[in-house]
Amino acid sequence: MSLLIKGARLLGEDAADVYVEDGLIREVGSVSTTADETVDADGLVLLPGLVDLHTHLREPGREDAETVLTGSRAAAAGGFTSILAMANTTPVTDTAEAALRVWELGRDAGLVDVQPVGAVTRGLAGEELAELGLMARSRARVRVFSDDGRCVADARVMRRALEYVKAFGGVISQHSQDPALAPHAACCHEGQLSGELGLPGWPSIAEEVIVARDVMLARHTGSRVHVAHVSTAGSVEVVRWAKAQGIAVTAEVTPHHLLLTTDLLAGYDPTFKVNPPLRPAEDVEALRAALADGTIDAVATDHAPHARHDKEHAFVDAAFGMLGLETALSVVATVMVEGGLLDWAGVARVMSANPAAIAGLDGHGRALAVGEPANLALVDPSTSYVVDRGASLSLSRNNPWHGRSLTGRVVGTWLRGARTFGA
Repeated sequence: MSLLIKGARLLGEDAADVYVEDGLIREVGSVSTTADETVDADGLVLLPGLVDLHTHLREPGREDAETVLTGSRAAAAGGFTSILAMANTTPVTDTAEAALRVWELGRDAGLVDVQPVGAVTRGLAGEELAELGLMARSRARVRVFSDDGRCVADARVMRRALEYVKAFGGVISQHSQDPALAPHAACCHEGQLSGELGLPGWPSIAEEVIVARDVMLARHTGSRVHVAHVSTAGSVEVVRWAKAQGIAVTAEVTPHHLLLTTDLLAGYDPTFKVNPPLRPAEDVEALRAALADGTIDAVATDHAPHARHDKEHAFVDAAFGMLGLETALSVVATVMVEGGLLDWAGVARVMSANPAAIAGLDGHGRALAVGEPANLALVDPSTSYVVDRGASLSLSRNNPWHGRSLTGRVVGTWLRGARTFGA
């Protein structure tokens, strides 16, 4: 199949035609060749397909909340062409066999490239290393490892994991939460509001001490550490310092931590219960600035679908997490592009090129140039819309953006030249 996208603004700049054949970009410029599919993209922005470093697909084990297929549909609707599936499934993705099963489910869905994330420790228990080498050598080619949802709290275990993955160019993605400072019962940012609401607090320092420890371990081992879902100004400063020292650290921020603040918890709505918690406005401002200046490398959704019977509880008892795949680009466009902090080339950097480089995905995050894979996302930058959780392609409805107006919407997604979303 061949594809011709006419008059798109490449990375938001000059308009050009893009001709695709056999999954590759064949011409860029003024193209007169006819194609099987022609798209009028006047006024639209063409980006390389987005890459999500942090997605929870729930399969196997919790198919009532999400499956690889439904999560892939949501991802394609959000402009993603590759997503990394976290390991906290049932069973845990801590063996080569389990990783291969997730990879195969993604391949069979055929809408995005689903790359499994391997667990750092067996059963996410934080004690014994999982099959890191076997997962890396399997057909799934696992390169990112994380116990996300739980912190690798034991410094000795974290050191061993960093030393192990260094041999094959892997990276440890850390859920930075010191369990002594923020036990699992902690459910919102520790501050005046948590006291007024009578909710167990999750202090910023519980994140920051683990980030500081891990960047020092990365320096000691010469290995790579990735800080998942950075949420505090203090963590930003640690990452900034570490990068200035030449330490191999990267970091991500979620769309919800770029816009939503802890004051939303005043109504005890469990939709807004997330880990790490929503933080005050001063942290949000620090995260935006860090994403703009490159201290934070990537936007990652932490898409965390939940069945209604897990989320609709009293706040302290509800599951952590919220949806993010379908709205991530719109949140970034609303906050960062409209706010003058990033241009569209910057969006491509933090939502495509950098995530692909961190995960070692050779076929994604590439330039819009002749010979490159045609993994593409077409965006209407001016359209505003009101989010309706009932219209989500996810199986779950824990959508924090419901009823909110966002600007910038994906209108088409292609994986290696094949349309995966859009009319």
